[in-house]
Amino acid sequence: MNNIMYYLENSVQRYGSKTAVIDENDQCTYEQLRDTSCRVAAYLQNRKIQNNPIIIFMDKGIDALYAFFGVAYSQNYYSLLNPDLPEARLKQIIAIIETPYMITCKNNYIQAAALFPKTHIFLIEEMKKEEYEPKQINNLLKTTIDINPLYLNFTSGSTGIPKGVLISHQSTIDFIDDFTATFSLSQHERIGNQAPFDFDVSVKDIYSCLKTGATLVIIPRRLFSRPVELIEYICFHQITTLIWAVSALSLICTFHGLDYRVPESVSKVMFSGEIMPVKHLRAWQKALPEAMFVNLYGPTEITCNCTYHIIDRDRNYEDVIPIGKAFHNEEVFLVDEQNKMIQEPHTAGEICVRGRTLALGYYNNSEETHKRFVQDPRHQLYPDRVYLTGDLGYFNQDHELVFCGRKDFQIKYQGHRIEMEEIEKKALDIAEVFQCCCLYDEKHHRLYAFYVGNIDKSHFAAALKKSLPGFMIPGKIYQVEAMPLTKNGKIDRQLLLHNAQGGKYHGSQNDQKNT
Repeated sequence: MNNIMYYLENSVQRYGSKTAVIDENDQCTYEQLRDTSCRVAAYLQNRKIQNNPIIIFMDKGIDALYAFFGVAYSQNYYSLLNPDLPEARLKQIIAIIETPYMITCKNNYIQAAALFPKTHIFLIEEMKKEEYEPKQINNLLKTTIDINPLYLNFTSGSTGIPKGVLISHQSTIDFIDDFTATFSLSQHERIGNQAPFDFDVSVKDIYSCLKTGATLVIIPRRLFSRPVELIEYICFHQITTLIWAVSALSLICTFHGLDYRVPESVSKVMFSGEIMPVKHLRAWQKALPEAMFVNLYGPTEITCNCTYHIIDRDRNYEDVIPIGKAFHNEEVFLVDEQNKMIQEPHTAGEICVRGRTLALGYYNNSEETHKRFVQDPRHQLYPDRVYLTGDLGYFNQDHELVFCGRKDFQIKYQGHRIEMEEIEKKALDIAEVFQCCCLYDEKHHRLYAFYVGNIDKSHFAAALKKSLPGFMIPGKIYQVEAMPLTKNGKIDRQLLLHNAQGGKYHGSQNDQKNT
């Protein structure tokens, strides 16, 4: 398969009149989804726009999908920019993409025109009216090369400049084919989308539905701060599958959403992005005793995920939940600081990934690409790309891969090397603690802990001292009502630190004599 839009073509043949997508304001069948996407494709081709990045400037919803798929049909590639992003970041990304083309909607047109006056802006409402010939679309499909880019997602960069991760048709097809087969996703699924469309978790939602003929239910963003309404929405739409960030699942547990009502239609729960607190996993398992739970792992640069672990209900995960084994046609291995392969158990090394799902690289950034997408360190015999994740892991006795932190989360504090995740794990072992995030202020040499829970700061520190050496006890501890989240559903670490430094949180200063 050379163009991922064959997924949509095949699903139209099998499930044409079935509901394909539901958002807060509208819904469409597979036939309508294909027809409108083809109109968008024809609009672009009729203006001789091909092999270009196209910015999609709108909120997630059905119109955004029309734009995505129209761009993919037309042999261009898309990058969604959320209109709620800060103006400075939007302009940074635009400068990296260097494209003159943007698709938006009437609601966002004034904002787009003001921010990007040199960009050709197309309204999705007008594009949906374009006429097309079936032969025109078929020719586009047949002549696509599978290594052509499909989408461009931006991640944070260590230099403060976003990095654009460019993913091909080939990589997405290779991953989605195996992802849907591994977890037996079918046309009967109703996948509840949590992730923003500029976050690669949504790629699993969107293209798993296209591949299998399932229904995509786009959950309104505002509900993720209203757990009771969120549970009601899941129940009302009879959602069967949740492929969510850990923070979104934890939010429901923290605010006792499952005590209010159990979404009994849910049969699959997959999570990624952060370490899942075992107490929250147990709460979900108790509520959904027949459901399958899966821990997924993988950075954006390898197309969604490279490993998975299906939770065994009879297994004790009090120590750690493995990230498991590699998906089909992917190799995941560890290397030490001398780039030698690690095979013995319980020896930590950097997680490396090899396979067809690797990104094409960082867009318009060859320097960063060459740093992270490198020749396989195990040989020099022929070109063989490997992605260096920057994550640390080890194999347990059963040769399951276990995540144990970031290379750049390892800090040197008061002469000791510390993994922040270790402190967070011990904090989450405290029964009254629901969430914890540890940060290091390098400028002021301070170690911070932020937590959500029913325990005061002095007892929190005392409990940590029972399981951690004195030098690992954070010097500043803050109890917060809720963790601030990024738009991708992860804990917003930068905002936590900013608020603490600005005096927004009332913290406690621990005795530094024993640290």
